[in-house]
Amino acid sequence: MKIIVDAMGGDHAPDVVVEGAIAAVKEYGVDLVLVGDESAINDLLKKHRYAGTRITVHPSQEVIGMSEHAAASVRKKRKSSIVVGMGLVGAGVGDAFVSAGNTGAVVCAATLELRLLPGVERAGIAVITPTLNGISLLIDVGANIDPKPIQLVQYGIMGQAYSKFILNKTNPTVGLLNIGEEETKGTDVVKDAYELLSKSGINFVGNVEPKDIFSGKSDVIVCDGFVGNVMLKVAESAAETLNILLKRSLMSNPLGKLGLILLKKSFVSYKKQLDYSEYGGAPLLGVNGVVIISHGRSNPKAIKNAIRVSKEEVERKVNEKIIEAVSKAGDKELA
Repeated sequence: MKIIVDAMGGDHAPDVVVEGAIAAVKEYGVDLVLVGDESAINDLLKKHRYAGTRITVHPSQEVIGMSEHAAASVRKKRKSSIVVGMGLVGAGVGDAFVSAGNTGAVVCAATLELRLLPGVERAGIAVITPTLNGISLLIDVGANIDPKPIQLVQYGIMGQAYSKFILNKTNPTVGLLNIGEEETKGTDVVKDAYELLSKSGINFVGNVEPKDIFSGKSDVIVCDGFVGNVMLKVAESAAETLNILLKRSLMSNPLGKLGLILLKKSFVSYKKQLDYSEYGGAPLLGVNGVVIISHGRSNPKAIKNAIRVSKEEVERKVNEKIIEAVSKAGDKELA
């Protein structure tokens, strides 16, 4: 197996990407191709004293910045690490692509270079969220901000397949994010999606309110990319704020400081559950290839885990399961 990694993607690239790649090779035994500034990558490999043969470097001359317009940058910067790397996967040189770079550019490049899976109308980004009952999958969080009802249905189908074959859920439940549990709530798009999901044959449990995202009420939560992206950023900000407020409160008096020392192991476990780097990255579901999008602030641990997730997705042939599930749902719709 060979995984293509965008060495120039992310706020701290290429340093953390190279470090994470080396860790992934040691731990998971994968072959990697790092795409980007050849000289800089080789210097970092030497710095970390990597002398193995499992990491190779493929040069690219351009970088798409985090704030650049996605579609325009992909068209103009054909020699960028994202476009070149995605092209390697499209050409069969690699089995998967990992990037912590410009999310929109990764989605655009994947759609153009890899195309969509048969029967899938739009790709969706799925993220793993910690809940009171383990973990859930939220899809979409930014790829498609104005979906049609059938596209929301396909997100549910793809999310269920991913949850089953990657997250090891036996019969994953699927919920539709809405402002209320009643099927009459929400926009026309959401109400139409509710009706289609009810007939899709998947384990649909109805509408899920935002307050239930982290309760574990549903294994997969479906929403449009705009709402999903807002939810994701609010959740990240809330988690960081709560951590700061908790620490500030405990450090404000001697008893609190003592409690912090006594509960150190518990706080480490708590922090680990909320740490995005533990989950690696978000799969872009629906494209004809394995693509993992990591957080722009990714550290080496996050890059390492993103490579692990891409390896698992290839090994378990999730895309084949998605094609089969989408096809069956289409047959039900036509029946």
